[in-house]
Amino acid sequence: MEAHRADRRGMSNESSNEVCPRCAPRFALLEARNAELQACNAALEARIKELEERLKGLGGKLEEALRASKRQAAPFSKGPSAKKRKKPGRKPGKGPFSYRVSPAPEELSVPPVEVGLPTSCAACGGQIQELGSEMLYRTELPELPKPVVKAYRVHHGRCRGCGKHLRAQHPEIAPEQTGATAHRLGPRALATAHALHYDVGLPVRKVPHVLKLLSGLPLTQGALTQDALRRARGPLGQAYERLREQVRERDVLYTDDTSWKVAGQNAQLMAFDTDQETVYQIRTQHRKEEVREIVPPDYCGTMVSDRAPTYDAKLFEEVDKQKCLAHVLRSVDAVLKLKVDKTRWFGKHLKALLQQCIRLWNRHRKGRVGVEEYRAEGQRLTELLDEHLRERGLSDPDNQRLLDELGWQHRQGSLVRFLKDPAIEPTNNRAERALRPAVIARKVSQGSKTPGGAQATATFKSVIQTLKKRGVEVIEGLVSLFKGGSLEGLHPT
Repeated sequence: MEAHRADRRGMSNESSNEVCPRCAPRFALLEARNAELQACNAALEARIKELEERLKGLGGKLEEALRASKRQAAPFSKGPSAKKRKKPGRKPGKGPFSYRVSPAPEELSVPPVEVGLPTSCAACGGQIQELGSEMLYRTELPELPKPVVKAYRVHHGRCRGCGKHLRAQHPEIAPEQTGATAHRLGPRALATAHALHYDVGLPVRKVPHVLKLLSGLPLTQGALTQDALRRARGPLGQAYERLREQVRERDVLYTDDTSWKVAGQNAQLMAFDTDQETVYQIRTQHRKEEVREIVPPDYCGTMVSDRAPTYDAKLFEEVDKQKCLAHVLRSVDAVLKLKVDKTRWFGKHLKALLQQCIRLWNRHRKGRVGVEEYRAEGQRLTELLDEHLRERGLSDPDNQRLLDELGWQHRQGSLVRFLKDPAIEPTNNRAERALRPAVIARKVSQGSKTPGGAQATATFKSVIQTLKKRGVEVIEGLVSLFKGGSLEGLHPT
């Protein structure tokens, strides 16, 4: 001990940076421990900052929820106004400038009205020299039209030979139209009413009022509902069944689902979208059996969907699939939010590769990349994904879960199938857009009151969306179908 103290006293005159040889190992350990603690402290400070930001956001959401639970004059207020508001109108360079186009000459209801100059100037009385003219237009609604009411004197009699009762027939009169149902609305009036409800999204209780305002047509909510149920079981229902068959023949099918209500009970609204058709169906559950009604196990096309396990059932193992990359990226982002430092490498690299795949498809769709270049670059990206998603063990459990799930889907060819066939879209955004009108209607009607009403909703919405997709005017198309026409016989307007 005395020798050690002597050594320490001898070192007092030396540089303070020098360490006693006997203490050097311990000092090195302390320095390493200090560096480790500083790195840990920096990571904790970053994590605390992140949690504080999340806590601040959650606090705002909690305050908003508490405010929403109370009765307010403006329950949908978005909070305080922005300090610097954007100017209204189209911003320079953001989209094409558009204006109301002048009508064509054949669209004019009456000949042009000549608005001439006076013979003399009102200010000084001088003679006026005409320099030219310009055409101005004004489009106006006509006066409230009167509904066209037609009466039919239908004769009936009895056969003197067999005694059979006979009744005269007319193409505009239904065979069972008699007695209490002697006065009915025509197909155009009913088609307009159904379009207001199933296409525009008006609640069925408000449709009669709107029709009364626009046309003076008397209509009751009960009559509209009963007609919808009857049409769904008649020619319109037959057109709906043909649409369900045609969807199975398309090369690419996009599908998604959302919640619905039938008689207050939970149900599912499913959408199946193609280039030519849109088909809805409402069922109490969303299982492989319900999907099988539209997508058979021997379907020869590609089914684009989200990552719900229903679509990966063994029943559909022979069906080509494309998973929505928007949902995949959302899952990757959820894992990245929980990771720091080195554990982020797997998700970051995977996200970058998938985003490159989507950008490649977008460039090809815009015509910036040819087919050959698209396939060559797609093959390169596929090989990179093969390497990144190969089967192996990872130290982080969340990254391992991503690798197991996405790696299996990639080996099945369901992750980037669109790189081989650019006709396939990398997301199922089509199906989500098809669901949007139904979701908006759900906020108003809260679903269907009866199973029959649910079937009528699926039938009308399917037919109307298909008419719009094929460029057919909705009301004219419905009138044609009400009269027994077919979807194939309708032509774009």
